[in-house]
Amino acid sequence: MLRQSLRPAQLRCLRAWPISTPVTRVGLVRPYSDTIMSNSLPKKSGGQSKGDTRDPRDPTQTLTQADSISSVIKQDHREIERYYDKIVNSNDHDVQRRYQNAFVWELTRHAIAEELVVYPSIETGLGNGKEMADKDRAEHQVTKEALYKFQNLSPGDKEFIPTIESLMKDLKMHIKEEEEEDLVKLEEALLPSRSRDLAQQFEMTKAFTPTRSHPSAPNKPPFETVAGLMAAPLDKLRDMFRAWPDEPSRKPSSGGPAR
Repeated sequence: MLRQSLRPAQLRCLRAWPISTPVTRVGLVRPYSDTIMSNSLPKKSGGQSKGDTRDPRDPTQTLTQADSISSVIKQDHREIERYYDKIVNSNDHDVQRRYQNAFVWELTRHAIAEELVVYPSIETGLGNGKEMADKDRAEHQVTKEALYKFQNLSPGDKEFIPTIESLMKDLKMHIKEEEEEDLVKLEEALLPSRSRDLAQQFEMTKAFTPTRSHPSAPNKPPFETVAGLMAAPLDKLRDMFRAWPDEPSRKPSSGGPAR
């Protein structure tokens, strides 16, 4: 009887004390960059988001404050192309190894984030979205298999340059179609606020993906998410011992001899 009489009083006490969880803003950091990538857009004094005036094609732009999903994807594309140029235009094996690591790191994270964030939006937001997304995933699979081969080569191997040249030949076609067709159609179907939200999700997703190519892993959520969470910690642990490009805005957090 005493327990039953106390229950209503206990419930009233619980209702009287609302539980609140503080919201923590998370900063995303590139493994070899000293620059923090904020996951929030610039704010006006009234609290509303304002557009970013920086050029997403600028390779030194590391803050993820671009105003659309197209902007952040194109920024990644330009960075991947820049790393490729560094590799094929250098005869220094140490430089090639450093940019090889950066190339693999950037392209792997970019591809997985597209598959987890962008392609589901294409599937649900466009009339022929499923067909477009399936085509893009098939092209990604070809890239992942070539990238897996490339990441296991050394700059001194005779297949090193031919492998990345072949990879980029296919990848450039994919990039062209994506920028001139897929992203244009997607942006037309999205509200600007939704596009900005996808850009935020895209960059946050890259912080939790694997950083090396695993072509046998699933390429659709939710299975890709689970596989990625399992593979990412080991990839990132090994990243600590890899050499990275020696650039002012991209310095390795650790590392010794190039490997």
